[in-house]
Amino acid sequence: MKFKLTLWRVIFIVIMALGLYSSYIRYFHGLGAATNMTDQFPWGLWIGFDCLCGVMLAAGGFCMVGAVYLFNVERLHPVVRPAVLTAFLGYLLFIVGLLFDLGRPWFIWHQMIYMNPHSVMFEVGFCVMTYTTVLFFEFLPNVFERLNWKTPIKWINKIYPVLIVAGILLSTLHQSSLGSLYLIMPSKLHPFWYTPALPFFFFASAVAVGLAMTIFESTQSAKAFGRQLELPVLVTLGGALLVALWVNLLLRVEDFYHRGVLGMIFKPSYEAYFLWIELILTFVIPITMLSFKKVRISPQLLYLASISAVLGFITNRLNIALIGFETYVGHHYVPKWTEFSITLMIVAMGFALFGLAVRYLPIFESESAHKLEEPEVTVGARVLSHAGD
Repeated sequence: MKFKLTLWRVIFIVIMALGLYSSYIRYFHGLGAATNMTDQFPWGLWIGFDCLCGVMLAAGGFCMVGAVYLFNVERLHPVVRPAVLTAFLGYLLFIVGLLFDLGRPWFIWHQMIYMNPHSVMFEVGFCVMTYTTVLFFEFLPNVFERLNWKTPIKWINKIYPVLIVAGILLSTLHQSSLGSLYLIMPSKLHPFWYTPALPFFFFASAVAVGLAMTIFESTQSAKAFGRQLELPVLVTLGGALLVALWVNLLLRVEDFYHRGVLGMIFKPSYEAYFLWIELILTFVIPITMLSFKKVRISPQLLYLASISAVLGFITNRLNIALIGFETYVGHHYVPKWTEFSITLMIVAMGFALFGLAVRYLPIFESESAHKLEEPEVTVGARVLSHAGD
């Protein structure tokens, strides 16, 4: 196959070149040379976006797996494999981003030897490690099918119900625990974003983003790989996303009211401006759009609504990680170009790996493959579902 140099490939090469140069600065000259982080502001863009947002954007995996195999929403089955792939890549790239942020990343294995079970950060690290392993086994059938290895597929199918339950449990634990990291900072984090309910908000927002990201990646995949768009799937996801957004909005408003900060939202301030952007992108635009049936049955409008929701929740995580601390620290944190460059490199790697996987593996399974492989897994999931009832 002849290599063709397109505009997007040129952009990808430039991003990777700048990212690799920034990586050299980071590892050979230290965090001080590569970032604008300080002792007063030790968590910057790499934690705010690469970690907090990266884990949230990978939430589609446990959302789709749970919906199909635990709640038997069979119409969502075509998006399970792409969602699992996105989640697997998201967690791998989250680990890559963490290796850039850690002062001595070669000691990352210490958490498994010198355990501190009372630490929230240990719980996050342990769950991320184990859930990444679960995603690896959930992803393996794609490789086995490509190699036509039928016996290993049967082995994976036998343990798939266990993987499903373990994956949902682990993802739930660490999605919420990311919010728990900020519970020890009541005097540092701005009242707009500090709340005892942060762990629950992190989990609820991850569910909404998982739905929105599935709409986004389904639409993008259809455009990029010339596939037919699964409109019934998108309609179902759009309706679920509307419910998830309303739940998140009502909980946020109730929390603002309960903590007595609802009136502060309408007073112009530096933090209020960023909160307004967050609320408009997260709730006002997508809820208004999705409230109309013609939007929920339109692939293009659903796509726009999902983008708005994703950008809104990304803004929320960045507000918590960055903007919410600037008043306490006393100065504004602006990432260096090397921080942006490494982040863009990690994102570009994610898109490239997703494209390679779709090109060479049966990520978008055919209906015939679905019929051949599904019964054993579905039966096991239904047993677990009924046992829970």
